[in-house]
Amino acid sequence: FSTQWEVLQQLRAWGFPVNPHTRVAYSVEDAIAFCREWSSRRAELDYATDGVVIKVNRVDWQRQLGATARAPRWAIAYKYPAERAVTTLREVRWQVGRTGVLTPVAIMNPVPVGGVTVSRATLHNIDYIREKDIRIGDRVVIQRAGEVIPEVVAVQVEARDGDETPIEPPTQCPVCGAQVERPEDEAALRCINLACPAQIVERIRHFTSRHAMNIEGLGDKWVQRLFEQGYIKDPADLYSLHQHRDALIGLERSGEKLVSNLLQAIEKSKSNPLERLIFALGIRHVGEHAARLLAEHFGSMDALMQATEEQITQIHGMGPETAREVVEFFARPENRAVIEKLRQAGVRMEAERTARGATPFAGLTFVFTGELQAYTREEAEALVRALGGRATSSVSKATSYVVAGPGAGSKLQKAQQLGVPILDEAQFLEMVRTAQAQ
Repeated sequence: FSTQWEVLQQLRAWGFPVNPHTRVAYSVEDAIAFCREWSSRRAELDYATDGVVIKVNRVDWQRQLGATARAPRWAIAYKYPAERAVTTLREVRWQVGRTGVLTPVAIMNPVPVGGVTVSRATLHNIDYIREKDIRIGDRVVIQRAGEVIPEVVAVQVEARDGDETPIEPPTQCPVCGAQVERPEDEAALRCINLACPAQIVERIRHFTSRHAMNIEGLGDKWVQRLFEQGYIKDPADLYSLHQHRDALIGLERSGEKLVSNLLQAIEKSKSNPLERLIFALGIRHVGEHAARLLAEHFGSMDALMQATEEQITQIHGMGPETAREVVEFFARPENRAVIEKLRQAGVRMEAERTARGATPFAGLTFVFTGELQAYTREEAEALVRALGGRATSSVSKATSYVVAGPGAGSKLQKAQQLGVPILDEAQFLEMVRTAQAQ
């Protein structure tokens, strides 16, 4: 196939469902007109939609544009303006997250927005509340951000009658009563009690979530119930639930099949890749991408736990703030204790090793500089590691090759000074192809 359009037509011919409203745009003006058309017509559809995806049609151009670690460069989403509604703010409840952040939640008179009835919306943080001068009793404008999360975006000041009351930030955690602090340079209020029940429950929920350990069948209500019943106090306790099988079957609305499926899902999660476990731990500033970089670089939980801030910041894409959070997380005895319990339970603690004999880059160290076309820098570094080599961020006499793309700077100059071999992207890709063929 030479175009995306041809792919869609063939899929339709094979009997696959293809959106009948897809269209080829022959100019930027065509694309803009299409977006405007469906912004006004989306109510005609029998399913919810929040935007239009615009793709480069030619497949060869798609390959040339490539992709980042997160998304293709040849496709972009246009999001429709969010639908809005007006209602009355009745109260504010402070919700505690897994890192202790207190998020203000607006409790409002129910109102339909974007096809659903909304009675709760985020107020983000205390600075946002003060900036918008939001008060209890106000008539507020709400919208569904990204057509998913409702948020308060404005106040109808002219509708005030004088009975509205300012929203005051809490000085104590609404769940555990511990002191609330506001760290310097942060808008968030935080409960400082790591043993706060709300934080524990949210940490366990994050641990089990789809992009973390992906324990199917263990939803929010299950986690809450297991915590309240005393079966789990930290994520590692999930791997001891098989000891309470009969008691779990006896829980209200629980059956033998449901519990069996849950225990099987927990057992299955033990073999997840190391990057999923790192993400599941809920370290501040460590998302899925950072977790993958850490797993690829250090190769094991033990090595990561011993890493210094300096070692972590040597990884391209890891900043000092993230490095500090990682080191501080593993320095806490309670976190190390949870990891030891996970280890004893048989949870995988090492990255997948490259098969013996499949390490053609063994002993080679690569440094990437400038812009690459076929891969992002992170992807190229991961490719080197997958082939048994090392990828570092600084050039030295120990560097085997510097791969230089357009815009290469001081690293290229240093390589020239030190006499380090320099490859362009095409030469590097040829090395990769040769290595993969071995």
